[in-house]
Amino acid sequence: TTTPTAPPPQHTGETRFPLHPTPPAKINLPLTPHPPLKTVERNKQMAMGKKKFNMDPKKGIEYLIENKLLCRNEEDIAKFLYKGEGLNKTAIGDYLGERDPMNIRILQSFVELQEFSDLNLVQALRQFLWSFRLPGEAQKIDRMMEAFATRYCQCNQNVFQSTDTCYVLSFAIIMLNTSLHNPNVKEKPTLERFNKMNRGINNGGDLPQELLRNLYESIRNEPFKIPEDDGNDLTHTFFNPDREGWLSKLGKRSRCTAPRGRVKTWKRRWFILTDNCLYYFEYTTDKEPRGIIPLENLYVKEADDSRKSNCFELYCPNKSKGNTIKACKTDTDGRVVEGNHQSYRISAPSREERDEWIKSIRASITRDPFYDLVATRKKKITNKKLAKMEDHSASCE
Repeated sequence: TTTPTAPPPQHTGETRFPLHPTPPAKINLPLTPHPPLKTVERNKQMAMGKKKFNMDPKKGIEYLIENKLLCRNEEDIAKFLYKGEGLNKTAIGDYLGERDPMNIRILQSFVELQEFSDLNLVQALRQFLWSFRLPGEAQKIDRMMEAFATRYCQCNQNVFQSTDTCYVLSFAIIMLNTSLHNPNVKEKPTLERFNKMNRGINNGGDLPQELLRNLYESIRNEPFKIPEDDGNDLTHTFFNPDREGWLSKLGKRSRCTAPRGRVKTWKRRWFILTDNCLYYFEYTTDKEPRGIIPLENLYVKEADDSRKSNCFELYCPNKSKGNTIKACKTDTDGRVVEGNHQSYRISAPSREERDEWIKSIRASITRDPFYDLVATRKKKITNKKLAKMEDHSASCE
């Protein structure tokens, strides 16, 4: 006998599921592994080290070395600064500009990490000046630009006759950038003026006109981009001030009862002198200043006031021409407004403090250090040329 076979199932349009479904195959999905505790701890230490560096570069580097996150050698530290993740660009510039022998070697290694081959001088400067904030101290600027000029000439050996030429032209370009793109500079330098400014800097000879024209047009068409520090605030500016303390400032405030609607009043403010500027705050804990007074082209002197003792005054030298101090302040509603002062009257707690403030402010009111550095280097080039001429004359006799 044959076993009867079951008739084929009829398709009824329904989906039938087995009473005991077969379990799906086990799929081993890779899970995101938790980082080892040691890695987590080291990441925290690295973050702390960067924070310390941004507040005090030397202490930050020392912390990273002590925790074995950096080696105590110039190459390792230079790579850390060049990578720059999470680092304050102003702090990098200050650290690289220090005159300590170790810092000078770190600066050398930092510059050697930059590749300038086949870049014109403006392109190389754009790259270099983006990797840190150029400090304001003349000696630091000199060391850093000297290192840049040496490195650029190593990468481009047939462009300039000496590193002195590269050094002077680099400063000329930086000053050109400021003059062309600073709204306070009314008379913009022309190409002819730029050419005249750089005559005789190539070991006594002139640079090709085409080279200077290309550099001029590059800066005119696109200014240098200055890196903003992480956090985009002024906090780092005030870490190492030239001077700070409580002073009283003579200001103005509205009063309906006063004649003409305004009366002058003295207000106590916390003042900080740094980077050729005078900042004042309502409280020492404030992060943003109530006002900023740039000291460029200003004068300071003792002042007599019947209502306040120990006064000094900041003023424009050409009051008769209607010049005002280029200052700004935060208004009562939080808006930043331009100041309209020809002078500032300030009172110190004592005569000694007044004299110290005047001394510090006078030291801060200086010319742009670039001009002095360029003048010194141009004199060096001229002296070299004269020495060669004397040697040539002596050999002909």
